[in-house]
Amino acid sequence: MNHQQILDLYQWAPGICFQHPARGEQATTPVKTLHLRAGRDEELRACRECVLTLEAERAAAADEVGVRYQPGRVGDDASPTSEDARR
Repeated sequence: MNHQQILDLYQWAPGICFQHPARGEQATTPVKTLHLRAGRDEELRACRECVLTLEAERAAAADEVGVRYQPGRVGDDASPTSEDARR
């Protein structure tokens, strides 16, 4: 898959990237929800650049352990090494 095909697997909305807050509002996608002790949830969002970096890391991790890489799952609890990814 090329970069655009990977990015198309995500839903994008204006937000602040957790890695690049100084860039201000830009297209982001949710990657994790933090459940704070104060009782509220905080959504972590990633920009396109970060999603591609995270996807590359997932692909490398999957290759390293010999499992099939499935793009479009950044932030899922399922890791690239989960049993359902083995094939």
